[in-house]
Amino acid sequence: MTDNQDDNLAGLALDTLAIRAGHHRTHEGEHSEPIFTTSSYVFESAAQAAARFGGSEPGNVYSRYTNPTVRLFEERIAALEGAEDGIATASGMAAILSTCMALLEAGDKVVCSRSVFGTTTVLFTKYMQKFGVEVVMVPLTKLDAWRDAVCEKTKLLFVETPSNPLCDVADIAALAKIAHSKDALLVVDNCFCSPALQKPLALGADLVVHSATKYLDGQGRCLGGAVVGPAEPIDLIRGFIRSCGPSMSPFNAWVFAKGLETLRLRMEAHSKSALELALWLQANPAVEKVFYAGLPEHPGHALAAKQQSAFGGVLSFRVKGGQAEAWKVIDSTKFLSITANLGDAKTTICHPATTTHGRLSDQEKVEAGITQNLIRVAVGLEDIDDIKADLARGLGA
Repeated sequence: MTDNQDDNLAGLALDTLAIRAGHHRTHEGEHSEPIFTTSSYVFESAAQAAARFGGSEPGNVYSRYTNPTVRLFEERIAALEGAEDGIATASGMAAILSTCMALLEAGDKVVCSRSVFGTTTVLFTKYMQKFGVEVVMVPLTKLDAWRDAVCEKTKLLFVETPSNPLCDVADIAALAKIAHSKDALLVVDNCFCSPALQKPLALGADLVVHSATKYLDGQGRCLGGAVVGPAEPIDLIRGFIRSCGPSMSPFNAWVFAKGLETLRLRMEAHSKSALELALWLQANPAVEKVFYAGLPEHPGHALAAKQQSAFGGVLSFRVKGGQAEAWKVIDSTKFLSITANLGDAKTTICHPATTTHGRLSDQEKVEAGITQNLIRVAVGLEDIDDIKADLARGLGA
């Protein structure tokens, strides 16, 4: 691949970009992407060092904010999302924090869905409000609530779709119109779908955030995050990361870049197994309700079918009873991993009310639909019949 690789890759499909984008071969002629494990870079002269630090000459300066391996991952995920640029961070939460710190100031307003990852809620309601940012939480699917909440002070609308853990589906195009009516930005957490299944920017979103820890890696190996979108806001976020330091490590960036190579194949397999498991759970008399947008009766099914190419690998369900019954199902499994992570080749299972959303108040849990009998399963790549059999141990098989 030559230095004009961006021209060579123009118009190519997601699978090709996932394997080829972002790799600028060095003079060594390597075929696989290298890892640049260096903290600093050597300059040819004092004048070149000054030019690099001053920004008048492009090139690496310090790995807190410029590293070739990290840049490879940034260019690759931006290409998959159809974005102009991207920036990598130390974690998914660092991606959200960096976006807020770069684009918001005291007196600004954020409108956020109630149906987001529990720590995202804490970031907005505890920490951003602490620094003078007003935060309003609204029901994800109630467009009138979003319209009523935005005003001239609104700078960001934040949504996660499908939501964690109830798989509610937001109308991205409609929310983009609401945001843009007040010159605000729509930020979409695309963690559950990844660009293999959903392209928020093409639907009108302004920025997309990822926890690369999840499906972008695919094997639960490393922590990382990313933000992609137009060059101007990404450059502002890059400035925050340069000064404040929530940077991605070169090794983690290399792992994520390699993970992207199999992203679409994995997402299709996750989605196929999750749909089969959701249908199986529906038929189990110990299950009260299943939440998965791939089910025709799910209220977001038609919208998900329109803006996604498949329904993803995460589902949740309520067992009949309360916390004791939910914990019994979880504890009865033999090989499913009891962990709050998702996006892994290994199927994971957790109790959201006491883990991912455990720091929410009782009222916040009620508003988000996080009940004590709710179980979340992130369906992995094991044989689906084995996954069913493991869950059946605690479901009165």
